[in-house]
Amino acid sequence: MHHASLIPVSTARPSAPPGLIGAEQQWRAPSHDTGAQIPVSRWTLEPSEPLQVYHPGADTHHCIAMNLRCTTLAFVHAGRPLVDGRITAGAVQVTAPGVPVRATFQAPADVLHLYATQAVLAECHADLFDRPHAGDIVLDSPRLLQDPALERLGQALAMTQVQDAGASRIFVESVSLAIVSRLVARHFQAGATEATGGSLAPLPPWRLRRATDYIDAHLSEAIGLADIAQSTGLTRMHFAAQFRRATGLRPHEYLLRRRVEHAQSLLTATGQTILDVAMHCGFRSQSHFTTVFKRFVGETPYNWRVKRSLERKAA
Repeated sequence: MHHASLIPVSTARPSAPPGLIGAEQQWRAPSHDTGAQIPVSRWTLEPSEPLQVYHPGADTHHCIAMNLRCTTLAFVHAGRPLVDGRITAGAVQVTAPGVPVRATFQAPADVLHLYATQAVLAECHADLFDRPHAGDIVLDSPRLLQDPALERLGQALAMTQVQDAGASRIFVESVSLAIVSRLVARHFQAGATEATGGSLAPLPPWRLRRATDYIDAHLSEAIGLADIAQSTGLTRMHFAAQFRRATGLRPHEYLLRRRVEHAQSLLTATGQTILDVAMHCGFRSQSHFTTVFKRFVGETPYNWRVKRSLERKAA
């Protein structure tokens, strides 16, 4: 993959935290390798003067740009001016492989870039239409899109707590797939509900049991959406949509709840330290465990354990 040329590099100020969604040092160049099937990175800058950037076009993937804030720029796609002026938050632009692009940013910018390979596009097409696509899929319309569903999905990614290698990994995978799927559906003029799985039935009880059993057996591990979906025999996109319809929760939300419930059991029945409990329940740090636990339970693990201990003694 070619790397972008950034002029001048000193004016770019990436601010996204390291993790599943990292800060781009070079425009439209994935910030780091997370092993994700759809890498996501964030381009942010506060230029003191107009900033020119260029990318010659990647051979291996489409670049999906999701604008998170209003900005002003001139954008040239394949040698032709596409934008010259203000772009609103929520605007989406897709660049196909091998297409050179150039931009001059004249105002602060905050953009998510998703990098979708042919394999991901083919997976989404097969899920949407129950058949493989003959040949490569090329999303070749460069025009800006204003789609409320895509805007909400982009905002959800931007708000992700990327330090959580467990739940957020599943969340980022699910939302990224939903974005690519919606774009594939639009390209083939499919209904909007197909892209979000709205026409799918809830997950059948036997598949739901397989998923929940798999989650319970791997609470201490950094499992991904693909791992849980594979346990049910479904693709990631179908599984995520059907699981939510069956439970009312996204897979990552359910996983977090089960980890907190398991932590409560350990805090009550064992003498393990708070850190040991956090590690056994799949959290990477005690601080993150405390944050999630308090969000679900309303108090810190330490305070909750003390109260339970006093209640048992009183009884």
